[in-house]
Amino acid sequence: MATEAFEDIAETFDFLEDWEDRYRHVIELGKAMPPLDDSFKVAAYKVDGCASQVWIRPVLDDGRFDFQGDSDAMIVRGLIAVLHALYSGLRPAEVVAVDAPAELRRLGLEDHLSSQRSNGLRAMVARIRQVAGEAS
Repeated sequence: MATEAFEDIAETFDFLEDWEDRYRHVIELGKAMPPLDDSFKVAAYKVDGCASQVWIRPVLDDGRFDFQGDSDAMIVRGLIAVLHALYSGLRPAEVVAVDAPAELRRLGLEDHLSSQRSNGLRAMVARIRQVAGEAS
């Protein structure tokens, strides 16, 4: 149940055979995201379990889930952008129903991220699911 934006990323990953190109693409996705205002870089939005500094600020708009996010690491900003593509625009109950590990496996991320980055990615997914679950 991936969004069209996530499907676009998956198609691009299929086209990019070299992991270095995929890595660069993830970083470019992160660079294209608007930065999170510093006023939201507070403990309430901080994601624990990440090696980098990560903030995710959930937003509900007309019953649809969205979030703003940021990190001090470029690759992590890119991972936030991937998660944004996966979840943004869904209803909170749909967010909870997404099989994020399966969708992310389509990108082959688990084979190329350090264990710390993989743990951080799982922590971000858990935070997003928690917030969406509370909203549904």
